[in-house]
Amino acid sequence: MNLSVFFPLLLVMALTTWLVRALPFTLFRRKITNARVKTFFDLIPYTVLAAMTFPAILYATGSLPTACAGLAVALILSICERSLLMVAIGACIATLAATGVMMLLGSR
Repeated sequence: MNLSVFFPLLLVMALTTWLVRALPFTLFRRKITNARVKTFFDLIPYTVLAAMTFPAILYATGSLPTACAGLAVALILSICERSLLMVAIGACIATLAATGVMMLLGSR
């Protein structure tokens, strides 16, 4: 990448990141007492994490059916309140099993 393009992009990215972090401190000087606003700020990290993770879940394997199998098992295990490790292991095993089934069906 050309340095005359890189440094302006870096500056815009740094400014944007700084504004997102600094703006709440300048806008909210007092403690937030509104329950809706507090709930909104409490849920932002989970929302951002989900928005970044969900597309990766569907495209990580290169096959939508195997990714959906892993996602379904992960959702079921998390609804059953299993630990994060068990959810991850279960999703990996389900994805591996679905890949095996897809390979067997594709080799006929």
